[in-house]
Amino acid sequence: MQFTSESVEDLVEQFSKLPSIGRKTARRLTAFVLKMPKSEVQELADALIALKERVKFCTICFNVTDHDPCPICASPKRDQSTVCVVEEANDVMALERTQGFNGVYHVLGGVISPLDGIGPDDLKIRELIARVATKTITEVILAVNPNVEGDTTAYYVSQLLAPFEVTVSRLARGIPMGGDLEFTDEATLARALEGRVSV
Repeated sequence: MQFTSESVEDLVEQFSKLPSIGRKTARRLTAFVLKMPKSEVQELADALIALKERVKFCTICFNVTDHDPCPICASPKRDQSTVCVVEEANDVMALERTQGFNGVYHVLGGVISPLDGIGPDDLKIRELIARVATKTITEVILAVNPNVEGDTTAYYVSQLLAPFEVTVSRLARGIPMGGDLEFTDEATLARALEGRVSV
């Protein structure tokens, strides 16, 4: 049922498509946008379009980036022999905020989840194995979320890495079961990195 203009309803509809945004919050956001100066709305729109036009995936680690390779992979100050494997790009940002890891990353693009139709071939696992096969990597840290899907993915990847001369570790269980790296505080993440254990 339409109570206001079509343009308002269209924006409410678009906002409500975002994760964890219900219709009520979408209406609040729309009301906020209506009050914004046109120049700020234009900046927001330009930032959204630029995001889709400029952001790509690093061909080495599959993190989001404006430049390929990404700044982390390209940095001579990073330890290229230690790779931290994460589910999504948001996890890279969470770990970087701790300032406790100086290696490089590998973004899987999700986890193995048969119920959701996601198998190993849907993730960047083959690419990780190819990186490890170059023999420049000495440790792989599996920093996937501590839930059933994360545990399954960690086990699968650790089995594939077993033939290689590489230390495979996993974040310590300082992160609550069922929690997400993205929402874990920096201190807990830093302790989890320091207390990682072999798989």
